[in-house]
Amino acid sequence: MLTLRLIEYGSCDYQHMVALRDKILRKPLGLSFTQEYLQQEINDVLVGCFDEQQLLGCCILTPLNDDALQLRQMAVDNGLQGKGIGSSILAFSEEQGRLNGFMELMMHARKEAVAFYAKNGYKVRGEEFEEVGIPHYEMFKRL
Repeated sequence: MLTLRLIEYGSCDYQHMVALRDKILRKPLGLSFTQEYLQQEINDVLVGCFDEQQLLGCCILTPLNDDALQLRQMAVDNGLQGKGIGSSILAFSEEQGRLNGFMELMMHARKEAVAFYAKNGYKVRGEEFEEVGIPHYEMFKRL
C-alpha cells in the first residue's frame, strides 16, 4: 500500500530521496548535487511516496512568497512511472499547499513532462526556456 508523507531533512529517508533524485534527474544529464545545493533544502517541505519503507517517488515544495509554492525535483523511480505515483505525489503536494494557505503551485516542468502535468490540471505559463541544459516550461495550478 502506498503511503505519502513528509520527509525530515537529513534523515535516512532524506538520504534515499537524494539518491533517487540523483539517479532519475541528475545522472542522466551528467550532473550531481553539491553539499551547498542540498543545504538550501533545509527549510523546504520534502514529500515522499513509500511502499512500506521503500521510497518510490518524491518532490520538494519551496515557498516562493505568501501565495505561491514551487514544486521541484519531482522524481519517480524507473519502471514505476505511469502507475499513478506521480499523480498521488502531486495531489498530496497540492493538499499540503492548501493546508498551509498557498493559492498556487507552480513548477519548471521538463518539456517531456508537460503532458503529465497538464493531465493533472496544470497550465503552461510563458515560453519554453532552458534549465540544466534541457527545455522546460513554467506550469501552474490554482489551489
